[in-house]
Amino acid sequence: MEPKTGVDSRNNGIVRPEANFSPSLWGDQFVTCVFNAEVAGKSSKEIEVMKAEVKRMLTSPGTKVLDTMNLIDTIERLGISYHFENEIEEKLEKLFNLNTKYEDNECHDLYTVALHFRIFRQHGYRISCDVFSKFRDGSGNFYEFLKDDPKGLLSLYEATQLRVHGECILEDALAFATASLKSIDPILESCFRKQVIHALVQPLHMGDSRIEARHFINIYEEDVLKNETLLKFAKLNYNLLQMLHKRELCEVSRWWKELDPASKFPYAKNRLVECFFWAMGTYYEPQYSRGRVMLTKSLALGSLIDDTYDAYGTLEELDIFATAIDRWEVGEIDRLPDYMKPLYRAILELYEQFEEELANEGRSYGVYYAREALKELVRSYNIEAKWFIKGEFPPFAEYLDNALITVTYHFDCVSALLGTTSATKEHFEWLSNKPKMLIASLTHARLLDDLATYEIEKERGQLVTGIECYMKEYRVTKPEVESRFRQMITSAWKDMNEEFFKPSPHPRFVLHRIINLARTMEAAFQGNHDGYTRPEKVMKPHILALFVEPIQI
Repeated sequence: MEPKTGVDSRNNGIVRPEANFSPSLWGDQFVTCVFNAEVAGKSSKEIEVMKAEVKRMLTSPGTKVLDTMNLIDTIERLGISYHFENEIEEKLEKLFNLNTKYEDNECHDLYTVALHFRIFRQHGYRISCDVFSKFRDGSGNFYEFLKDDPKGLLSLYEATQLRVHGECILEDALAFATASLKSIDPILESCFRKQVIHALVQPLHMGDSRIEARHFINIYEEDVLKNETLLKFAKLNYNLLQMLHKRELCEVSRWWKELDPASKFPYAKNRLVECFFWAMGTYYEPQYSRGRVMLTKSLALGSLIDDTYDAYGTLEELDIFATAIDRWEVGEIDRLPDYMKPLYRAILELYEQFEEELANEGRSYGVYYAREALKELVRSYNIEAKWFIKGEFPPFAEYLDNALITVTYHFDCVSALLGTTSATKEHFEWLSNKPKMLIASLTHARLLDDLATYEIEKERGQLVTGIECYMKEYRVTKPEVESRFRQMITSAWKDMNEEFFKPSPHPRFVLHRIINLARTMEAAFQGNHDGYTRPEKVMKPHILALFVEPIQI
């Protein structure tokens, strides 16, 4: 899409850049939905029966440790682990406290050690990377014979994604496993080979849980050793969740249609469905239904603000809007340009609704933090717009400080807690102080965004980007910047992994929200594509699988 300029007849002939964003892929597809209560009820009853059976499998005292760990792994990959959170945590705590000597036990092969390591770390247990020492020779290299163990290599590869800073053995393990898996015999059984190909593109730890569940259900169905109960449970549960998510998407789509963005904000992206995808990636479980609706509405209005700053407003208009948001008063509407008035009014009305709803629960304090996060976001958008419009290139450190806010993930995470009944004032306060876990997620999202949007922004004539700032300051080439950014992204993942360790004073359910936002970013921007601005290639297949196409049972 080529950038163009045009005269806006509503604004006294001001010539504005027009980003010419592609229209929504979905139209009014989700404005109406049919909920089959009979099918949902039948599925729920079947799930409850199978749930009791799976719970017995998990808690059976005579089960071997490896069988238990394999069962937990399968349950989690199939996307049904939220039904058994307490049972899984109790079991893992007991197993971790066994203090197994992996280095001494010949029964612990590469697959087993890597599986235990990954699952324990996924749940915050600080298991040492030294458990892999026995797989290296006297020179510190991984034994060559391990290349003949593809199952163990894949297990090792997935385990290394949970490494933290200073774990050189895991850096070596990742390089060894990746190279070995890439050269794996193509005649291997197709089911396993599909897992390898997928993992090399999307490691499990960094993947969106619902996307990964859909993928693994298909893989597991081909497994000759599959448990039919688990498979049917997973399919029914996936479809039942899809029905719930479609109802929520219908609710927010109706709200969006009433807002009428196509006529009121024709310059902006229409990405309501993609915003819901982000909300679902943040938390998919049934108990977060209200949270997903509130978060989607917040993200959608935030996206309109972003495009107003990024692709439409003049400096004078944007200054006025920033002041209005900071003051947060209905009387500010009269000072705004006509095209901004509907947006400002929609923002005030939405947060007023949030406050009224949460006041009934004694939780209206959350709205204050959400408003403050939005004010901060708009202030940073305003700074960014001035750099772009004036053609000023700030030092990269200054750019990044501001860009960590404009990537929106602080605003997103605070907004995600609004509809979460377990979120306390202390949790909002903790986020407002920008803890290390959040900063890591912000850095990860910002740099992924910069890598994926660079060419799109150049097409629109936007030259003040993170990559350009870095190139100008450090006098390096674009490939060198890309390499450095990817190193910083990897470092951010290590920080998030480190912050997820137990014991931790931080609220674990908030940590989950932060890391899930990072996983959603990975899914939407996979392959260096901006799946939000141009969702056709990356996000469209995910949205079809998650919200349109049920699994055949």
